[in-house]
Amino acid sequence: MPVITFANTKGGAGKTTAVLLLATELARKGYRVTILDADPQHWISRWHEISGNVKNVSVIDFVTSASLPLHISENKANTDYFIIDLPGARNPLLATAVGLSDHVLIPIQGCAMDARGGAQVLELLQYLDEKAGIKIGHSVVLTRVNSMVTTRALQLVKALLNERHVPVLDTAIIERSAFRDIFDCGGTLATMDATRVSNLEKARENALCFAEEMMRKLPVKLPVAARLSGLLMRDAA
Repeated sequence: MPVITFANTKGGAGKTTAVLLLATELARKGYRVTILDADPQHWISRWHEISGNVKNVSVIDFVTSASLPLHISENKANTDYFIIDLPGARNPLLATAVGLSDHVLIPIQGCAMDARGGAQVLELLQYLDEKAGIKIGHSVVLTRVNSMVTTRALQLVKALLNERHVPVLDTAIIERSAFRDIFDCGGTLATMDATRVSNLEKARENALCFAEEMMRKLPVKLPVAARLSGLLMRDAA
């Protein structure tokens, strides 16, 4: 039952989009996901309202520092992955969420490697390690990467961060119209109409790679009911 927190104290880093992509891809694979929406913009909660019932996804809105530990405790039995969407600003919730996390994902736009918001999260993680001996797994995920950016250019960005001992996910989140449209249309990438959304298959492939990389970092055994469902579907085919 890992807790994954998405944190960047600077807005506009693609944080909430990354939250939604990871949550819906994990849910599509059969994992029960609870999203804790602590962002005052409530984009995840709005998406959930217009989407109706999305299988394996639950959203808890208006999360505070005081309520966050309680929400996690109360939903352990029905959740495989908790995902926390924090405000895109300095907030007391950051320390609380980080302290409860198994992994912290720091979204940073590929063209803004010196983003202060990401640096502030990294500084907090370093402080907890040095002063309290608390080591929390963390990674930078590059977001809103232009699809025309070459692989070589991305490797140079990753190398720069690695020189500073900052782990970076292999999968960068590419700027895709589908990732924007999903907040207006609701549903998931799997339910979107490929005839109305450009490069939808590439968007789906990108989101899947992102989720699979995180699953390798934080593996969870699929629930019995989901495994049985998958076997029945396979046998029926």
